[in-house]
Amino acid sequence: MLATMKFLAWLKKDFVLVAALALAVISLCVVKPSVELVVSAIDFKVLALLFCLMLVIQAFRTTNLLDYIAVRLLGICKTTRLLYFILVFLVFFISMVITNDVALLTFVPLTILVCQKRNIPAGTLVVLETIAANLGSSLTPMGNPQNLFLYSFYNFSTKEFFSATLIIGAASGVLLTVVLLLVGGNKKSSSTEVMPELTSMGETQVPAVKKDFRFWLYVVAFVLSLLTVFRLVDYRITLVVVIFIAAICNSRLLFMVDYGLLGTFLGFFVFVGCISSVPAVADLISKSMVSPLATYITGIATSQVISNVPASLLLSGFANYGKELLLAVNVGGLGTLIASLASVISFNIYRNSTASCCKESFMARFTGYNLLFLAVLAPVVWVFL
Repeated sequence: MLATMKFLAWLKKDFVLVAALALAVISLCVVKPSVELVVSAIDFKVLALLFCLMLVIQAFRTTNLLDYIAVRLLGICKTTRLLYFILVFLVFFISMVITNDVALLTFVPLTILVCQKRNIPAGTLVVLETIAANLGSSLTPMGNPQNLFLYSFYNFSTKEFFSATLIIGAASGVLLTVVLLLVGGNKKSSSTEVMPELTSMGETQVPAVKKDFRFWLYVVAFVLSLLTVFRLVDYRITLVVVIFIAAICNSRLLFMVDYGLLGTFLGFFVFVGCISSVPAVADLISKSMVSPLATYITGIATSQVISNVPASLLLSGFANYGKELLLAVNVGGLGTLIASLASVISFNIYRNSTASCCKESFMARFTGYNLLFLAVLAPVVWVFL
């Protein structure tokens, strides 16, 4: 009985991983592809880059760098509205570099702590942070997994990529600002209420950044990873160097990587490679993306059901309009809770919190705000594409 409960808990936690691996196994059994086809379907460069970036970000988390930045910036908050603006846009910009899921893992717990101390309901703020993370991460190739994959798959130039994603960045920045101006204050704590320095609270104080030799080696690993993302360094060199740095600095980092995400990518690579070799299936999916607009709509709709990372892997093998698919899966991260797996992180942290500031209904607020952002951004991004 206990073993069954543990299995169900694992299945619930890593449902996308299980689904990806199951689809891979089923497609292998049904299609029976050659070994060459399976190997060619796996993008080893994307897997290596994902591994390196996740390893480096985990390394920086051990140095207290992100906590230090957050607390110092929060220290300038004088009003509730300013608190909203700083937290939301802090997540928005930092997610461009450290990915949307890491940004939420870092800032949602801190947000709940601050809201608890200030007697501010945390629900709306956490929801807006989640939206900000999903939108901010869409601007850069390393901001989220689907961008990293599509940047490599379609061989976008740096100019092509940013000319597309800046459309989302500009539109979402304006929309976030408008929404924050409307909801940044509340009855319990008005937007003009002066707040004490947050850094004076012992619970929000963090140790100084650990700037020993390991910190600078992590910086080298991060810079090397960025150069590899932009195709200036071979990914195999970066992989070896990053693993070596982790091994000599803190071998435990190698166990902190999200191997479930890597397994999800691997499973979908194999699945897509297999079904792409079946003419009838390939033709059916291809017909749903015969034009730029059809590709854009299909990408958004598919993301709502299976989330935007699997949608990217599935549709890229059939979509001839790379820019439209790139924008679709990023805008498609809005909407349902599973449209972006990073959103599930916020939901779980908020749901499991015992803080009194987390008593509001998260799902109702999350769905309402996400549908609003999706309804506004989807047509706006298409118009300016």
